[in-house]
Amino acid sequence: MLYWYRTRLYALHQCFPFARRRPHRQITAIFAAGVALQLRARNFCVAAASSRAPDKAHCSEETTVVIHNEVPDSASAGVPVQGSSVPTGAIQIDLHRLELACASTRIANAPAVQQLTDSIRERGQLVPCIAAGSPVGGPLVLIDGYRRVSALRRVGFDTALVQCWKCSVGEAITQLLAQSCSRQFDPIEEALLLRELIDAHGLSLREAALKCAHDVSWVQRRLVLLAALPQELMQAVRNAQVSSWAAARILAPLARANSAHATQLLRSLEGSPLSTRELQTWFAHYRRAQHQQRERMVAHPRLLINSLHERVSERSAKALRAGPEREVIGELRRLQALLRCVCRHLAQLNAPLEPTLKGACQLVHASLPEVTTELSRLIP
Repeated sequence: MLYWYRTRLYALHQCFPFARRRPHRQITAIFAAGVALQLRARNFCVAAASSRAPDKAHCSEETTVVIHNEVPDSASAGVPVQGSSVPTGAIQIDLHRLELACASTRIANAPAVQQLTDSIRERGQLVPCIAAGSPVGGPLVLIDGYRRVSALRRVGFDTALVQCWKCSVGEAITQLLAQSCSRQFDPIEEALLLRELIDAHGLSLREAALKCAHDVSWVQRRLVLLAALPQELMQAVRNAQVSSWAAARILAPLARANSAHATQLLRSLEGSPLSTRELQTWFAHYRRAQHQQRERMVAHPRLLINSLHERVSERSAKALRAGPEREVIGELRRLQALLRCVCRHLAQLNAPLEPTLKGACQLVHASLPEVTTELSRLIP
């Protein structure tokens, strides 16, 4: 790479004599601009070539191939045909052949599964799943696509479009963490996958970080999330009972301080769930509450949120009944108190003033006539 750079730099000196008198940074900038122009021209040529219909005999492995499947019996009933446009290497695999070995590393998301179900029912499966193993025979461990498999079963399909990676499960998991295949994983899901790599496949922290294209600190931060969450709390996160943010920022500190309160709060949230924002508000009041109040708060967390909402509603209704006059009266009283305080401080000063204080006095002095005009208009 260094030899290539020096060769191009020498050619730049020969083509542009003025560059010999330039500093090294300017020469590098000129060279980078030339390389960027060359890449743009190359991309333009590729785009122009791709706009024409490619010859099937010259399609590479990375080309997206359109597969025209035979229309099954279900097509006449209005069921979309799967695999209308799939990447090379994706084939139809029976759902019963897929082993859901990594299901414990996923967080349930019913709205996302329902959205996928509607999409598959209307357009078929567009993005293939990923499995580790040979498609010819033997087990196939599903690595990515658990929501798609659930959606396919809801629709009634017995096959799934799967891209088979001929590697071990550990290598497939590292590749999945190294690249974003279908969606952004939750940090808890990444931590569970990393623990699967370290515990089940014997990788060290450095090996897992290297294979996942991250540094060791990234792996350690994910594993710290698991260490801070008890097993019961982890199961609540996987069941989408609480978010991973609330589990790491609210329930985990609560479990370290008072495990009984954390357990009771989880049980209370099963019957009356709270949003992440509501849990954050609840925890802020919990930290300021006394012991007797905390007992009632963990037993009935919804009661506190409802009381706060009722208090806000009463305050809004009171302001609506009072009208703008009440708000103006409060502001005028605060302004009167501030003017008295400022007058006491100004009496202790002498001219000339420093520039900062002088500028502040000028701003206040310029705004006083406007206030006086409005008061004169209201008070004839």
